[in-house]
Parts: sequence; structure tokens; C-alpha cells
Amino acid sequence: MNQIDEYEIIEKIGQGAYGQVFKAWDRANNVMVALKMISMENENEGVPVNVIREISILREMQHPNIVSLRDVKHIGKHLFLVFEYLDMDFKKYIDSCTDIAQRPLMTFLHQILCGLAYCHSNGVLHRDLKPHNLLVDCSTGTIKLADFGLARLFCNSIRPYTNQVVTLKYRPPELLLGSRDYLTAVDVWSVGCIFAEMVNRKPLFPGKSEIDQLRVIFSIMGSPDEDNWPGITSLTYYQPVNFPELPPKDLATFVPDLDPVGVDLLSKMLCLDPNKRITVENALEHEYFKID
Repeated sequence: MNQIDEYEIIEKIGQGAYGQVFKAWDRANNVMVALKMISMENENEGVPVNVIREISILREMQHPNIVSLRDVKHIGKHLFLVFEYLDMDFKKYIDSCTDIAQRPLMTFLHQILCGLAYCHSNGVLHRDLKPHNLLVDCSTGTIKLADFGLARLFCNSIRPYTNQVVTLKYRPPELLLGSRDYLTAVDVWSVGCIFAEMVNRKPLFPGKSEIDQLRVIFSIMGSPDEDNWPGITSLTYYQPVNFPELPPKDLATFVPDLDPVGVDLLSKMLCLDPNKRITVENALEHEYFKID
């Protein structure tokens, strides 16, 4: 009997770079699952390296704020990744709410940071954090990091990395400027962008291209130079002539519904210099999460 017969396909729920995702019923265990089907018909060299990374990383990750990989099945010219099923991605959740109240907002952010702290403590960079790649269990209010297709293990011996990672609106300035020697701060920037989007229900930096993304970021956060970002002039794409000298603006005016303590945390997550950007561990200790 074909192993995939263990699952009853209910509906298609997503389409990614490497395959389609289906909602399915696991007949053997009587639970709903998400099936990611990856076609290898055009893969002369076997399973794509990003898929191998995702499988190897998720097999080692066990955390309440990281989606669980339940099984992997290789059937014919298809690979099936079996994940736990959650109700919707965070983008759909944000769009379905008129606003997210202070307490749920704080709880969601704390859970995202907890999942990310676990990743970083285990030497994993996610490199594609955005609302679409976060999944929500609406019945429990649980949020989980998902889609580890661009994730990778990090250590000093295997850098440099590609800078062509992270969806544009959530990509940090060091990657946009060509850095290939980066670490965990790239994920923190993305979470800061998600934090602002939770509040505003729209992206804080809606650039249309890489150069436009930098201009949008600098129009709010101010223009970087060697004084506020030592080493920036050595980055591949840094050309001061492309960016007018702009002072930083009051970030609070761009997230008017966020209280001052939250704005302080957001500003630390969106620090232009990655070496000065707050770490996940320090973010979890921030006063924002101690508000009654």
C-alpha cells in the first residue's frame, strides 16, 4: 500500500518555492497535519539542498514555538514533509483583526522571541522571518516559527554566507548593503519589522526594490555613517552618493499605537548597526514584557 494513503488530502493551503502544502487528515493517528509535497522530477542531483537543510534542522528542533516535523516520506519522484497543522499563518491572522490588543501583542512577540532564542542557542539562523512564516493556533493563542527552507547552521568556520536571504520588507540593512559575514542580528531585525507590523497591520518598511528598501529604512531610522555604524564603508554596496544625509526620526510617530516602552524595544531591534542591535536574549528581558 502506498504510504501516502495514510493521509486524506483535504485542501491545498499553500505554495512555496519548493512545493505545495496541503491540509490532510492523518488516519493512523487521528490528527490533522500539513503535508508539504516536493517534486523532484526536475532534480537531477536529488533532493534540493535547502530541503535537506530544513529536514535536518527541524528533526533536531523540539520547542513549543517551533513547528514540529512529524515525518518525512519519499514516494516515487515526490518527497512529503509531514508537519503538525495550525489554523493559519500570522499574516492572515493580522489581516483578520481590526487590531491586536496590547496583551495578545506582547504574548505573540514573546513567543516569537522564545522560539528564535531556541534557534540561536542551537546554532540556527532562520533567515526568512516574516508573518507568512509564522503559524498560529487560534484556540490556544500559540504562535510558531515555520518554513526553515532558508535556515542554516552557523559557525565561524563556514562563513561567509549568501546575502540573498530574507524577504525584502523584513531584510536588514547589512544584507541589503551586501554583507556576507553576519550572524543572529539579521533575525532580530526581521522580528522588529514583524513587531511593527503587528501594531500597524502593515509593513513598516514597504520598499519596492533593494535600493528603495534602503531608502525607506534610512528615511525613518536615519542615514548611517562610520560614526553610528563603524565599518559600514567597507560593505559592498555602500555608496553615500545614493543616500541623502537624513537624521533619525521619532520612531513613535510611525507606530502611534505602541506605548513608549514598546517603542524602546522596537528601536533596539531596528538598530542599523547589527553589532549594536539587541540580542534575542536581552529582548526577552526587556521592560516591555514586565508591564502589568
